[in-house]
Amino acid sequence: MKIHQRQEAFISKYMILPNAHERLAALTARRGPLSELPPEERVDSALVPGCVSRVWLAGKMENGRCRFQIHAESALVKGLAAALCELYDDAPPQEILDEEPHLFESLGIAAHLSPTRLNGLAHLRGRIAEFAASQLT
Repeated sequence: MKIHQRQEAFISKYMILPNAHERLAALTARRGPLSELPPEERVDSALVPGCVSRVWLAGKMENGRCRFQIHAESALVKGLAAALCELYDDAPPQEILDEEPHLFESLGIAAHLSPTRLNGLAHLRGRIAEFAASQLT
């Protein structure tokens, strides 16, 4: 499934909840398909800068597709970061670079996040894009 299709399916799934606070709570409580980044891989080089709570991201290539693992210390951040990574997981590098996320804005969640949290998510998106770009060379 293409990133755009995944994003639209994700939005449709959570828009059945009546308000942004409930959607945010559901994102935080859910368990997604991404595998957890093991403790031994939570190294300084995997830390995402600019996040309020510590977030680690690891990427690898499998059969020409980018795969991601993530861990965050905060449950809220972990849910948001995992949702963002799920959009891009198992996608080819160029598609990752071509598709910007609008998930949090479309769900009405972005308006309820602090500027520092939004900045952290932007940094996470940047790290995902950096990894994808490094796989094209």
